[in-house]
Amino acid sequence: MTLAPVRPELIVWARQRARIHDAGDLQGRFPQLVAWESGEAQPTLKQLEAFAQAVHVPIGYLFLPQPPEEPLPIPDFRTHDGRAVRRASPDLLDMLYACQERQGWYREFALTMRLPEVGFVGRASLDDRPQDVAARMAQTLGFDIGARAACRTWEEALRQFIAQADAAGVLVMVSGVVLSNNRRTLDPEEFRGFALADSRAPLVFINGADTKSGQMFTLAHELAHLWLGSSAVSDASAAPLNGYRREEVWCNAVAAELLVPLEALRPVIEPLEPLDDAMQRLSRQFKVSTLVILRRLYDAGALDRAAFDRAWTEERARLRKLAGASAGGGDFYRTTLSRVSRRFARALVESTLEGQTLYRDAFRMLGVKKTETFNNIGREVGVLG
Repeated sequence: MTLAPVRPELIVWARQRARIHDAGDLQGRFPQLVAWESGEAQPTLKQLEAFAQAVHVPIGYLFLPQPPEEPLPIPDFRTHDGRAVRRASPDLLDMLYACQERQGWYREFALTMRLPEVGFVGRASLDDRPQDVAARMAQTLGFDIGARAACRTWEEALRQFIAQADAAGVLVMVSGVVLSNNRRTLDPEEFRGFALADSRAPLVFINGADTKSGQMFTLAHELAHLWLGSSAVSDASAAPLNGYRREEVWCNAVAAELLVPLEALRPVIEPLEPLDDAMQRLSRQFKVSTLVILRRLYDAGALDRAAFDRAWTEERARLRKLAGASAGGGDFYRTTLSRVSRRFARALVESTLEGQTLYRDAFRMLGVKKTETFNNIGREVGVLG
């Protein structure tokens, strides 16, 4: 029996990195965990491998002399109660690295195929008025308030919005789980999305474990980051965020104006309508969350700051109780294409069939294991007959 020479502090670090704050939560699988963390015992190599897999850490990290620093590869604009979030979970890190790999692949594909650059990336600045940028975004995306209001459900409206971004050249990836592992659910309280800016392969990732209406705002927010030409991880709250980073305040203002233009909102405000009724009615009309409606009512002057703060706190608490959106399910191929984007899947299947990309690499980036599944995806995106 070979014992693994691992330092106790590395065991503690790996557990906490996985956001497991109490060693007792893993006692059933690893009865000696407390002893490993105190240094009273050491795991065998086989036990350490199982532990590394359970906490989603590369096993090589556990043999380092001290815990490694793992800074996010892009700016981190997430906050919690007004404070920066210091440590990213393995789930967020793994999704970021996977999306960076897909983006890098698509960038090379775009260069090889001599696809034009996406013209709007980096065309805005923080000195631009959010209203002006939102108007330009709406024009580029073909974003129409009336067409969205005609959608029967939030899901239909979200699919329409994603398709518009895809047509404009954005890789929009939506998933509520890490890669295709349904046991690793992403936490909207940790992050709601991120943007990876690039002139040939702009990418937006949306946490699909969030509500559909929440995902609408996240997509609008991350697109605003692309218009700035900036990459960032966000929690994409619709709140005005006074005192927060200027870029996040600006992106929130752009997203709010894109989804609910004040010019369209003001005529449909009914001054004597109870606030709860107005929130529900307007959220259905504009296909956004009630929090976005609250923020726009405040922007329109229909609520003062005290009333807004009180309503915001109450509505946020109510929505948290209702949280628990499904991270998967539905049609398998639609879910797979949603996770990697139709634009990316189409390019990857074409490249693989032409012999430019190895099947094993394509399978990994698509999250599939069988040739039959790959071929069916090819049919879904119109590459195979």
